[in-house]
Amino acid sequence: MAEEKVRDDPVKLHKEANTLFEVGKYKEAKDKFLRTAELYYRVQNFFDSASMYYKAGESAYALKDYKGAAEHFAKSSEISFQKGFDRFGVSALEYARDSYKALDKKAKVKELEKKIREVKKKLEATF
Repeated sequence: MAEEKVRDDPVKLHKEANTLFEVGKYKEAKDKFLRTAELYYRVQNFFDSASMYYKAGESAYALKDYKGAAEHFAKSSEISFQKGFDRFGVSALEYARDSYKALDKKAKVKELEKKIREVKKKLEATF
């Protein structure tokens, strides 16, 4: 029981995932980032959840799993835009776009570029 509680501590998992990423163990890092994202989301820590999906995307991208990377970056941007972290959401969309470029998905790249322009224009209008 105590081991289960430690294993589900998002702060501990977050640190472990970062360490794995830093030493190039991207598969293990990605799995921990995804688990951590779910745990943060469950406790309504939406910024860290979005951040962990973003890091899972970076891990997948490093593994050349561009489809997975695009999905994780998209999830990060979705949470970011829902919760008002628009600048972070734009960054996630840019990485999702880059993932689709690597997959040679021209229509999806074009769609994301349009969305990125729209969000940036909206952000510029608020300042």
